[in-house]
Amino acid sequence: MIPLVVVEAQERWPFVLDGVEVVAARDYLTDPRFRDLRGAAVYNLCRRYGYQTVGYYVSLLAEARGHRPLPSVSTLQALHAATMLRSVSSEVETLVEKALRPLRSSDFELSIYFGRNMTRRYDALARALFNEFPAPMLRARFRRDPDGMEDGGRGGWRLHGVRPIAGTDVPDAHVPFVLEQAARFFRRRPSMAPREAAWSMAILWHADDPQPPSNERAIRKFVRAAADLGIRAEVLGPDETGRIAEYDALFLRETTGVDHHTYRLARRAQRDGLVVVDDPESIIRCTNKVYQAEAFQRHRVPAPRTLVVHRRNVDRIPAEVGMPCVLKRPDGAFSQGVVRAGDEAELARLLPALFAESELLVAQAWTPSTFDWRIGVLGGEPLYACRYHMARGHWQIIRTSASSASATRYGQVETLPLDQVPEAVIRTAVRAAALMGTGLYGVDLKEVEGRPLVIEVNDNPSLDAGYEDSILGDELYRAVMRHFLRLLEAN
Repeated sequence: MIPLVVVEAQERWPFVLDGVEVVAARDYLTDPRFRDLRGAAVYNLCRRYGYQTVGYYVSLLAEARGHRPLPSVSTLQALHAATMLRSVSSEVETLVEKALRPLRSSDFELSIYFGRNMTRRYDALARALFNEFPAPMLRARFRRDPDGMEDGGRGGWRLHGVRPIAGTDVPDAHVPFVLEQAARFFRRRPSMAPREAAWSMAILWHADDPQPPSNERAIRKFVRAAADLGIRAEVLGPDETGRIAEYDALFLRETTGVDHHTYRLARRAQRDGLVVVDDPESIIRCTNKVYQAEAFQRHRVPAPRTLVVHRRNVDRIPAEVGMPCVLKRPDGAFSQGVVRAGDEAELARLLPALFAESELLVAQAWTPSTFDWRIGVLGGEPLYACRYHMARGHWQIIRTSASSASATRYGQVETLPLDQVPEAVIRTAVRAAALMGTGLYGVDLKEVEGRPLVIEVNDNPSLDAGYEDSILGDELYRAVMRHFLRLLEAN
């Protein structure tokens, strides 16, 4: 199905675009032909998007019809909300300062055409703003804050407003660039699934992630498994997230965090009606060990002796947790932000640096073992099981190096059939995962005298070709895609 470009008046639309159908907004809103289309991509290029305008209703009815509008209604609301402009990500703020700092004026406007700008210096900023406010054509306005001026009157730039622009607002000198970018934008990347696939999925992944949850071979297997089920899966990088509204589902295969673009993207995708794994609630719960400690205690999930620590109760650690103990920063991942205190003197030395990053910490009893169980749980059911052995000469499964990422060492990964895993381990893992949600999780446990103890539940668990798929093979990837398909059909 070719994309629909919806404009207020076709006769005023100044561009000829190959591979798209240009439609008048009134026709899109009233013609039954468009109402009955399934899964259409709708690019709303109306002149006005205010509440209850024609442009607003194009995006609103597109969502009601199961179409995929760009911009979505949530983006339209964000463009009119001053609070959203003030809360743009720190990455955008950094790019604003870097790009505009050399300017001596107090005001600046930036034209963004399909996520790009004509001037190379501003192109990264244009892509970042498109990812924050996905709309085909935008104009961003910046003002320099006198209170933030430094270094002889430079700096202190702030985003003051973002608004969509119509085709008639494009200066003649910009038209060739707009046509070039429109052609690039509508030229879809090749896919392993046929164009008539019932559903579409974006897989967020990039090879430069320091510790990607899936290697490149696994990503190819996910794309192939999706195609087998009638889902057109395409891999997007972090600088392409403005296109998420074009899809029916989002699969995060990039390391997640709450103060991170993955969480903001998951929220926006969920708000726009996409099926999302990892969903925002799972990211919040799984990336915070304080939350998990409280949840495990409340629901009596077996875990090592644990104390949520603040500055006024640190003296309780030796008595309630014991020494040695493990101290955890709430949002630590991949064994980072996790340290071992051998005695009370070392405990006193380690705590200040951890408290500098978080008001609350987790202290947990030292529970040595040669391996951790990792049970993959998907949709409330066990999926795979691994033993993650400790890195050689170390007490964790990952031995990191402060001097070089290439010097990081991992322990052996041993994958087992589920029927060879103690039943209590699987049962406990499923219970723990259920407290986080109904998505995809990796539950880490230790066995102490035959009793499973949950260490933590991870969202975005590792699914690497050659490791977690050693028993199931390609069935692992098909199982994940069947989970998406069930949710898409139920949606």
